[in-house]
Amino acid sequence: MELKDRLKLARKHAGLSQKQAAEAAKIDQATISNLETGKHHSSTHLLKIADALGVSYRWLTEGKGEMAVGTASPVPNNNVSMAPTPLRYYRYPVISCVHAGKFAECVVPYPSGMEDQHESTDYKAKGPAFWLEVAGDSMTAPAGVRPSIPEGTLVLVDTGIEATPGKLVVAQLDESNEATFKKYIVESGQKYLKPLNPAYPLIPINGNCRIIGVAVEAKTKL
Repeated sequence: MELKDRLKLARKHAGLSQKQAAEAAKIDQATISNLETGKHHSSTHLLKIADALGVSYRWLTEGKGEMAVGTASPVPNNNVSMAPTPLRYYRYPVISCVHAGKFAECVVPYPSGMEDQHESTDYKAKGPAFWLEVAGDSMTAPAGVRPSIPEGTLVLVDTGIEATPGKLVVAQLDESNEATFKKYIVESGQKYLKPLNPAYPLIPINGNCRIIGVAVEAKTKL
């Protein structure tokens, strides 16, 4: 499948005409037309087009990987139907891992443009957001209990959401680069960071740490 074929498939999957796709990407309709007819084999606008159609930039340009987040295959087959794809996807950097056990070294957000890896989602963050990979098993809940965040899961952290009791949060020790991923709870006036795995103890917090952000989405790769 060539670029022109992938583009046409992505546009039709998004339910857009060439004019609508061009308007969503804020480019001329001629750009879409020239790419779909094979008159042009590339464009500096492909990233904007991929975002507007809700598909992977790598899939659109190279034909590799998944067509869009949540699809099992770039091309539908007789046994799998493709779910409707949101019009807009948002890309956030994957910046480090965060330990689900004790406090451990963790990279904090850095200026946009310095990231090497991104992941896409249809979630629009309320503040600066980033993905962290979970290390350890203290957020792996017992079988049948939800939520459960196993090791290796990518967690999207939104720094623009208020951390209220019951939220899953990333907390960082004051004047340190050590952070952890836990459930924030308050019992009898005392604040704790609670693991979802009952084999691990509560961590009382008393002003010795700050909450960086709230986990809003989890993504596990097989």
